[in-house]
Amino acid sequence: MHKIDIDLIEMTMDVMKYVIDRLSSTKNKIGKPKKEEELKALVGETITKKGIGGEQAFKLWKKYLTKSNVPIDHPRHLAFVPASPTRAAVMFDLVTSASSIHGAYWMEGAGGIFCENEAMRWIVSLTGMPEGAFGVFTSGGTAANLSAIVTAREYWRSLKEQNKEEKGLIITSIGAHSSIKAMAKVADIDVLLVDTEDRLEADALRITINNLTPHQKQRLFAIVATGGTTNAGIVDDLEGIASICEKENLWFHIDAAYGGGALVADSVRHLFKGIEKADSITIDPHKWMFSPYDCGAVIYKKPELAKQAHSQEGSYLDIFKDEGAHGFNPSDYQIQLTRRVRGLPLWFSLATHGTNRYKQAVERGIALAQIAGKIISDMPHVELVREPSLSCVLYRRIGWLPDDYKHWTYENHEKGFALVTPTKWKIGDTFETVSRFCFINPDTTEKDIKMILNSMV
Repeated sequence: MHKIDIDLIEMTMDVMKYVIDRLSSTKNKIGKPKKEEELKALVGETITKKGIGGEQAFKLWKKYLTKSNVPIDHPRHLAFVPASPTRAAVMFDLVTSASSIHGAYWMEGAGGIFCENEAMRWIVSLTGMPEGAFGVFTSGGTAANLSAIVTAREYWRSLKEQNKEEKGLIITSIGAHSSIKAMAKVADIDVLLVDTEDRLEADALRITINNLTPHQKQRLFAIVATGGTTNAGIVDDLEGIASICEKENLWFHIDAAYGGGALVADSVRHLFKGIEKADSITIDPHKWMFSPYDCGAVIYKKPELAKQAHSQEGSYLDIFKDEGAHGFNPSDYQIQLTRRVRGLPLWFSLATHGTNRYKQAVERGIALAQIAGKIISDMPHVELVREPSLSCVLYRRIGWLPDDYKHWTYENHEKGFALVTPTKWKIGDTFETVSRFCFINPDTTEKDIKMILNSMV
């Protein structure tokens, strides 16, 4: 056997041991970042003409570099929207990479795309959208939102010749995710924000539309509602907004990147009434569907409109689209041509555990938010800013100023104890700095919550 083969086998075994240790450990440290110059001093030059060898590179990763990351699945990582991929999903992410599948076209990736589509059918079924609705996996919520809005814009342009010369306009709320404004820049459209960080109600939207100038009304083509705001877990008035969109002939997009996972939970499913009327929906399985990064999804009521907007043409692509390559081509329905089959780990996890386990895990996140709300209400030094919604809890440390929250966050992170970050919440005309929990990991305990809150005393 050639030496290179022996080295490859040994390196594969080292990697598998690392993965097994990582997945089986119940005491993973939360990790903390180091400055680039610190890391450079520790590892030295890693990219050289002759290479440093796989064994040395892997040693540097394990000893120094991995410790400078914050694992998203740590039970006391409650900042931003964390994640908690199942062990089954993580293992199959390795298989996905090792299988080296190009997931753009059925001709190359039929087996992998088949599995993705099985998982997608389950997600679509949660929304209650009409027959014919379908979607595709993307790199995340930003790509999904962009794909949906580009589809909406192109459809709007096809309705009237004059629309092709206009800069489109969409309406959302200030509580919407930052990706809405980011993707609007890429799509070269304007965004009008309804001044509410709380639930976007149909009445407020109606007033905003009525106050538009005639030219703005001509440019308005879509409304973006949120199915679980990132900051507070708030679900907009989806049914009321859907009625307005239908009456005004506007595209209705729902960004449920974070909150969409809660569609599986019986306890909060009623909050999403009206989601089935959307023209497009964003859901991120790498958030509350326990899939590894990166895995977003965009769903369309009429996928053919997305295909008209996104299908790429080129002589070198014709072979993928003839009768001999019949099948679903994911790249026809979103902005990316080159793509990995990022829905495969979700499929394997769903097939392994069953959808009932998913329901239980999501319900646990919702229950943890309610538990945290009660604990906060019973403690004298903290208080709720608003009632918990989905798995988000906003609360304040009584008497603290913004710098106090920052110091507390950095101190806990430096200790490797927890990562809980401050946010801002609009009260009246001002934004107040408060603290925030977001529960995704079902392994987070009541003890974890109490320890974090006690660290604020």
